[in-house]
Amino acid sequence: MEQGFKSTLLKPVFFPSVLILGLLVLYAISMPTHAGELFSATKEFIAQKFGWFYMLSVGIFTLFIIFLAVSPYGRFKLGPDQSKPAYSYLSWFAMLFSAGMGIGLMFWSVAEPLMHYTSPPVGEGSTVEAAREAMRITFFHWGLHAWSIYAVVGLVLAYFSFRHGLPLSIRSALYPLIGERIYGGIGHSVDTIAVLGTILGVATSLGFGVLQINSGLNYLFDVPVGITTQVILIALITSIATVSVVLGLDGGIKRLSELNLYLAGLLLLFVLLAGPTFFLLSALVQNVGAYLSGVVFMTFNQYVYDSTPWLGWWTLFYWAWWIAWAPFVGMFIARVSRGRTIREFIAGVLFVPVGFTFVWMTIFGNSALDVIMNKGGDALSSAVSSDVSTALFQFLEHFPFSGITSILAVLLVITFFVTSSDSGSLVVDTITSGGKENNPVWQRIFWALLEGVVAAALLIAGGLGALQSASIVIALPFAFIMLIACWGLFRALYLEGIRYESLQHHMNAGRHGKISGTWQSRLGRLIVFSAVPETKRFIQEDVVKAMHAVKEELEKFQWHVDVSYDPKGVALLRVEHSGDFDFSYEVRLKSQDTPTYAFPESVNPLKEQKKYARAEVYLQDGNKAYDIYGYDEDVIATDIIDQFEKHRHFLHNTSSLNPAIPIE
Repeated sequence: MEQGFKSTLLKPVFFPSVLILGLLVLYAISMPTHAGELFSATKEFIAQKFGWFYMLSVGIFTLFIIFLAVSPYGRFKLGPDQSKPAYSYLSWFAMLFSAGMGIGLMFWSVAEPLMHYTSPPVGEGSTVEAAREAMRITFFHWGLHAWSIYAVVGLVLAYFSFRHGLPLSIRSALYPLIGERIYGGIGHSVDTIAVLGTILGVATSLGFGVLQINSGLNYLFDVPVGITTQVILIALITSIATVSVVLGLDGGIKRLSELNLYLAGLLLLFVLLAGPTFFLLSALVQNVGAYLSGVVFMTFNQYVYDSTPWLGWWTLFYWAWWIAWAPFVGMFIARVSRGRTIREFIAGVLFVPVGFTFVWMTIFGNSALDVIMNKGGDALSSAVSSDVSTALFQFLEHFPFSGITSILAVLLVITFFVTSSDSGSLVVDTITSGGKENNPVWQRIFWALLEGVVAAALLIAGGLGALQSASIVIALPFAFIMLIACWGLFRALYLEGIRYESLQHHMNAGRHGKISGTWQSRLGRLIVFSAVPETKRFIQEDVVKAMHAVKEELEKFQWHVDVSYDPKGVALLRVEHSGDFDFSYEVRLKSQDTPTYAFPESVNPLKEQKKYARAEVYLQDGNKAYDIYGYDEDVIATDIIDQFEKHRHFLHNTSSLNPAIPIE
């Protein structure tokens, strides 16, 4: 690249992705009829031949992620042990929810229950039993399975990137299985598929969003409904998304996501209070019970004895849609989840959004069913059947202040549209840059614009049918990748579990070795808070000296040992184990304010705080949270050997596994 036009692009991923998407756009625009027919035929073929694979895969993802949540592996952090989350619970939930399925909830919350009510997969429509089944199916499509797909990808990426230092990219999930080959052709291919899935998945949602915005503007201001209007809307809203993506994660996406959450909560509360409130609360309890009682059967139900195309149009489309979105949403929630434990991550990503989704679907879906079943609102059912995108606005006509709530709904769809687009742009930019996060602005702008172009092209080629077909097609290869990633993650966590147990093995007396000197000197170390220069000198002289003593002893047995010191106050001893995990023992200077209990009040009546420093020990998995300042050389050397012994015990337990997982 020329000077002034910097780039962090990973060319083997960027150029194939752009080429394939470019050819797809040209084909869809130049031959829209033929493209629509081809997309539809491909979707039908995959639904007929591979529907079982989609259903089985999603079932495996759900069981796997729930297993991790309740297993001992849930205690491990997505990052070093001492890392802390960068975002509050509110900001974290708002961002993952807005990116996850905000547009979809706006589009389908009224339409889907009504469509299942009038045309159920089996049995007679427009009955009480059809209403029960409609809500159970809707919960199934938007419940644990959808968010389990996101959680699998997000957890894999966060764990390998933040815990093991691999690139924040889909290829990293394969490291336990193929090692360094992730940086070659296999890794490039996996990331390219992830880029295509992300772009097409986001384009599908943007297509839904723009159809609904067009319908809302037609309802409010008589704006004509058609491809031309929709393409113009895509261009306008993509421009807004481009501004947001330039502002970045904290400046744009975080604030918009929080705005989404507040607006969605406002609309939800209005419908709950203006509608049949107590009926909706009762329906929520019953819907959850019906979902839980039938979730296992629905997970594996193929309708093989019913001979209906319903599965391909509904469940398979949803599973493919979520899988196509998984690289995008998974990587995005990984980026904002550093520092959380695996159990906390799964609880946040799986159960909190699902709970909100169930409330949302009940309030909108059951309110719509109530309008039709008890208030003579047959026109609402007819309107949904003729144009799905008008469902929400036709529904709001049955409530007070419909004009105001419709404007709020349009605004909400637009903000969801924007957050989906700019989040997708950030993710694709990261993938095509080999996992780098701080990339030139022009790259993010490029992907934001390309997402809009792809969405417009697919709408031209065949509207919703083309969008649905594109998602189902690209999800097929990525489902295979996700299954492999699950195995890789389990293997890595199994090894980490062994390491954790090994580090608890042979705990030495006094925990960190016997401290030399009298009890008076020990008391002095306990109550004296050493100044930063003193601790730095201790690390540079005493700790490094002890490390060199251990190094000299190990080198007598032909071990390759490195000892280094960073002027910032970091001493490191590393023992190489060819073909296995290296051992590292690091002592870092950690400066902080003295606590209020540091001195008697008579000595420090104003409780003034000064800086002091600790010499803290770090191993491969992060800070061990103990301070060795003031230890004699022999005690430090003994502590190094204690930790080395635990490391050797870990290697013994994993010797038959021949792992290929980095630990730094």
